[in-house]
Amino acid sequence: MPSLGAVNEILPVSPPRAWAEIDLGALKRNLAVAREAFGGELMAVVKAGAYGHGLEEIAKALASEEIAFFGVANVGEARRIRNAGVGTRIYLLGATWSEEREEIVARDWTPCISSIEEAEQFNRLAAARGVRLKVHLAVDTGMGRGGFVAEHLPEKLAQLERMENLEVEGIGSHLPSADEDEEFTLRQFAQFHAIIRDLGGESRFRWRHLSNSAGLLGFDQGCCNLSRPGLMLYGVSPLPGFQEKLGTVMSLKSRVTLVRTLPAGHGVSYGRQFVTTQPTRVATVGIGYGDGYPRHVSGKGADVWIRGRRLPILGRITMDQMMVDVTGAGDVAEGDEVEIFGSNIPVAEIAEKAETIVWEIFTGITPRVMRCYKA
Repeated sequence: MPSLGAVNEILPVSPPRAWAEIDLGALKRNLAVAREAFGGELMAVVKAGAYGHGLEEIAKALASEEIAFFGVANVGEARRIRNAGVGTRIYLLGATWSEEREEIVARDWTPCISSIEEAEQFNRLAAARGVRLKVHLAVDTGMGRGGFVAEHLPEKLAQLERMENLEVEGIGSHLPSADEDEEFTLRQFAQFHAIIRDLGGESRFRWRHLSNSAGLLGFDQGCCNLSRPGLMLYGVSPLPGFQEKLGTVMSLKSRVTLVRTLPAGHGVSYGRQFVTTQPTRVATVGIGYGDGYPRHVSGKGADVWIRGRRLPILGRITMDQMMVDVTGAGDVAEGDEVEIFGSNIPVAEIAEKAETIVWEIFTGITPRVMRCYKA
C-alpha cells in the first residue's frame, strides 16, 4: 500500500484512496517480448503519458534498454522526456503545427513529413541554424490521418532530397486495423513494400517502419527494420492469442471505506438501478469515474477483487465511489485493499463491459490517482 511522507513535522498525511501500481519489471519484460517477436529495432510509443502509466518514469525505465526512439504525439511530451534527463532519440508520430517546428529543429527531434510545405519550413529553420535535420517520410497507406498518398511519391521524395538541410533517413506508415482486418493489413504491407521498392529499395532508407503492436505480433514484417510497439508494452495484446506472453504493468487499486448491511428493498446508488432483494452486505470503495473508472460498466456485471475473490459492483458508478456486494465474502472490512483491474481483473474485461477500448481506459485514469512504481 503506498504512503506519503508528512508535509511538515506536525500534521500527518493520509495515504491515497486510489492508486495505480506500475510494475517496471513487467514493462521491461514486455519490451523483451516485442524485441523477440520482431527481431529488429524498436520505437517505444510513450505518448499520452505512456498510455496513462506516467511519461517520465516510463521513459527513464526504458532508457537503458537500447531502444532506437521514443514515439510521442507532440513537442510537450518530447520536452518532458528531455527535462527528465533522458537522451534517447525522440520521434514525433504525427504532422506538426508550424509554431512547433522551431523547437523541433533546435532540440534535434525527428519529425515525420506529411507535406512539402511542412518540409520547406523545416528546411528553412534548419538552414538558419546551420544544421541538417533528420526526418522521416510519412506515407498514407490507408489510415487517412496524415502522410503523403502513394500517388506521385517519387516526385515528392525528389523535392525533399533537393532540400539541403533535410536528411530523409526513414519512411513510415500506420496500420489502422491490424487487430481487425487481416486481409486489408496484408495489402497494406504489400503496398508499403512496393513503395519502398519504387523509391529505390531498402538501402534508400535507414529506418523503415509500419507496425504497431498488432502488426508486430501478427504479421511478417518484410523489409521493415523498425517497429513501434505501444499497447503491448503496457501488458495488453491487441491480438488475444498473444496475451499470455505479456505481464500486467498497471494494477488500479483502491480501498474499502465503509461496510454496512442494507435491508431488502433498499436502493443502491443513483437512479436506484439496483435494489436489494434480501439483506445485503455492501462495501463502499473509494474510487469512481472521477478517477477514470468508466461509469459505463454500471449494471454490466463488472467485478472487483477483494481478499482473493471476485465480487460484483452494485448499481451505478459514482464520481468518487462505487458499491460492492460482499455478502458471504468473509470479514471484508474498512481499509481492505481492492483491485479494480490488474492481474486478477483484466483491464480488457473492463473495457469490453464499458464498450470501449483498453487504450481509453488506460489514458483515462485521472491525475488524482497516484502512480506508484516498483522495479
